[in-house]
Amino acid sequence: MALLRCLTKQLKEMEKDPPPLCQAQPLDSSKDMFNWTATIHGPQGTPFQDGIFHLAIRFPTDFPFKPPRIRFTTRVYHPNISSQGDICLDILQDKWSPALTIRTVLLSICSLLTDPNPEHGLENEILHIYRTNKKKYEENAREWTKKYATEDQEKVSQLDDTFPTDESK
Repeated sequence: MALLRCLTKQLKEMEKDPPPLCQAQPLDSSKDMFNWTATIHGPQGTPFQDGIFHLAIRFPTDFPFKPPRIRFTTRVYHPNISSQGDICLDILQDKWSPALTIRTVLLSICSLLTDPNPEHGLENEILHIYRTNKKKYEENAREWTKKYATEDQEKVSQLDDTFPTDESK
């Protein structure tokens, strides 16, 4: 019961004060508060601007003591985002704190889009290009944004939005 109150509080915060460029809500709040969907609009001045990026969020049963599992379901050319949509972000791993909210997590993901972490990557080839040829990285990221993150549903290539069962605990 406390978990449902916590998730309802997260939802109310998102509705009352959504972070810039982001929104998130349960897939079906009447049946399942553990599985949410989110959208991030690409930050201006980045190769992701004008893109619309979709994410899947799954809250574990021990939330807020464990972080939510968050994945991009839109393909993203980024050194800290895997080809499966996994995100390399410390607050989703060992730096998680129960004081963090889904709002602050989405803001951190937006910040990661703006400023990739060159120290840790999930896609080594993209990380190498980012480190050695930033112009090429930005061209590739812009191209992927146009190809995969547009409102034109014919172009949008969604990744699988499900999580492996063992990781949802």
